[in-house]
Amino acid sequence: MSWSSLYLILGRIFQLLVLLGRDDRAKTAEIVVLRHQVAVLRRQVNRPELQPGDRVVLAALSQLLPRSSWNVFFVTPATLLRCTARW
Repeated sequence: MSWSSLYLILGRIFQLLVLLGRDDRAKTAEIVVLRHQVAVLRRQVNRPELQPGDRVVLAALSQLLPRSSWNVFFVTPATLLRCTARW
């Protein structure tokens, strides 16, 4: 694992710790804003280019969600399964 991947993972862990301290109303508002931003970006980009660290983070986060919720990811479930199978 490269230093950039480790840095990315540690950054996401710290962000998660910050989220744990927020109230539900703030979290809900942030989720709505982020979902809207993702919808706007999906209209503008055909296929995003993922770095290896991005794949690791998405694969790890996918393990926290039930498969029925995987439609929130902009990559296919098969891609996530391939990433998690490498672990």
